[in-house]
Amino acid sequence: MRSLAAGLLMALGASDAACAAAPEVVIDPGGVGPQALQSINSAVGVITRLAQDQDASEMSRLRRRAREATVSALATQGYFSPKVTLEVGKDVGGETWDITIEPNERTTVRKVDLSFTGSIATPAFAERIAQIREQWPLKQGKPFINEQWSKAKTDLIDNVSTRDFYLAKLVSSQATIDAEAARADLRMAVDSGPRVRLGSMEVTGLRRVPQKLIDRYVRYTPGDSYDQTRLDDWQQALQSTTFFRGAFVTLDKTHPKTLPDGDVELPVQVKVTEAPARRFATSLGVDSDNGVRVEGLYRQNVVFGQPVWIETGAGVDKNRQRAFYDVHLAPTVDGYDDSVGVLYSHSDIEGLDSERAGLGWKRKQVRNAAGDSRVQFETQWGLVAAYDKTKIEGDGRYEVPTLVATWDWLRRDVDSKYDPREGNLVDVGLGAGTTLDTGEPFYRADLRAQKWWPVGRRDVLTVRGEVGKVWSHTSRLPQDFGYRTGGARTIRGYRYQSIGLQQGDAVVGAPALAVGSIEYMHYFNDRYGMSVFVDAGDAAASFGAMRWAVGYGVGALVRTPAGPFFIDLAYGQRDHKLRLQFSLGIAF
Repeated sequence: MRSLAAGLLMALGASDAACAAAPEVVIDPGGVGPQALQSINSAVGVITRLAQDQDASEMSRLRRRAREATVSALATQGYFSPKVTLEVGKDVGGETWDITIEPNERTTVRKVDLSFTGSIATPAFAERIAQIREQWPLKQGKPFINEQWSKAKTDLIDNVSTRDFYLAKLVSSQATIDAEAARADLRMAVDSGPRVRLGSMEVTGLRRVPQKLIDRYVRYTPGDSYDQTRLDDWQQALQSTTFFRGAFVTLDKTHPKTLPDGDVELPVQVKVTEAPARRFATSLGVDSDNGVRVEGLYRQNVVFGQPVWIETGAGVDKNRQRAFYDVHLAPTVDGYDDSVGVLYSHSDIEGLDSERAGLGWKRKQVRNAAGDSRVQFETQWGLVAAYDKTKIEGDGRYEVPTLVATWDWLRRDVDSKYDPREGNLVDVGLGAGTTLDTGEPFYRADLRAQKWWPVGRRDVLTVRGEVGKVWSHTSRLPQDFGYRTGGARTIRGYRYQSIGLQQGDAVVGAPALAVGSIEYMHYFNDRYGMSVFVDAGDAAASFGAMRWAVGYGVGALVRTPAGPFFIDLAYGQRDHKLRLQFSLGIAF
């Protein structure tokens, strides 16, 4: 009977082990900070995931590992003499672990010894060493945290080696912990080596791209002091051009040249991989505003041996047709991209038939804000000489030659360029032009903005608005200078560019524009969702004459690599019509 009972208990134990869930862990932190508690949760969590479906002996070992992991995690946060207990219990869900922590005193820095040898130890760099000591973060009395100690060591050697002393190395580093006194003594020794200067430039990887393109960006005089920031800037400048798929700028330590004063000169190595010489691309798209769209693009790097690239292409949809040929110069040292080109375009939308031939110049600069900020600025200047032929259905036609200068400024601060959940965009545009045959001037100013707020884990609330105004002394205004609105990306529920001034049987551009929208997007998972929205606005002769067109509805959302795809069912209150509209939403 005793044997049968023992066998039954063993069988039940085996059954329990087979069905055992991971233990529930409750931690009493005993006053340790959130960073320490996060480290403990992470360390113990790894072990609890291993505890599922384990037998009794393995569970005992895992409990010991959980306690040891807690002690180790506390040590990384400066608690070197803690008391940690792990009590095992049972509840309806299975085994529980109650971990109680008595952290005791946190270890702080008692003494710091930073020593330097090499050329940096000479009087010429006394101020530099004083600055390095001042920037050392783990000063006396500060908590000793292992992660900060590791980062401080890395930052120290970087501080020395990124300017003047390319060959600097860490000789020794030591942290002596007195657990009973809760004190840490830190010691680091750095050998800067000789002062390094820039030698001759060695370029590899060029086949078609001329050497003078490298010389445009990598500017220095042999003998200049080494500064890693300059090398990084040169590398970034080369990589930002379309001529290279990759570029690396480093110093060659294998061929040092010792100078009479004891300094060392190292060659500057520039290694590049050229981009393909030619590329041809086609695309096929569709949306509710323009129908099927077909585009072709040809691009060529290096023309007649010069560091320029050309781009030519054509695109066709039911509303527009265009063809262009652009010549792009290599970016300047300051990051300006210049291009000149010719353009032919034709559009026929809402009874307004417009044909244009133009010659233009454009300059663009993209730059990031200082530091690690995600803010990005885009500035664009343009000058276009154009000849426009405009036919207004039911109201005649006119032709006008113009010269127009434009300036656009965009500030982008979003967490994702193509599918933002948080952040904002602000876009300001100014334009001034004149008719070349009669000298009549015209001007334009517009402002666009959009803001995103994340809601919960997946949802997003977004608000956008646009306002614009045209001042003109001519009735023969180029049609891209007036405002029309309506469609999938503006006021949903209305035909594409159907809101504007009625002239004859056509809708033409208006002098004033105002559009606003609010939309809430709810995602069921990481890919699919729905939205509700309200759009409103008008394009009229003046802001006072506006009669707001309101559109509202619901939409389906699908996330794609190029941004969210919107399918919207919207009701246009002015037209009393329900319309299905779709578009690929990309942040401007």
